[in-house]
Amino acid sequence: MTLLLLEALGALVLLVFIVWWTMFSGRKGGELPEEVERQKRDRAQGQDKPEDL
Repeated sequence: MTLLLLEALGALVLLVFIVWWTMFSGRKGGELPEEVERQKRDRAQGQDKPEDL
C-alpha cells in the first residue's frame, strides 16, 4: 500500500513539474512586441517587402 502511495505521489510531482516547466520556461523578458512578431511571421512566409528603395 505504501509503495502505491509513493508511486502516486511521484506521478503527481512529475505532472506538476511538467506543467510548471511548460508555463514558465518561455522567452526571457516576455513576448516580443506585436510589430516584431508580425515581421518575423512575414519573413518566415516569404512576404518580406523592401521598405526603402
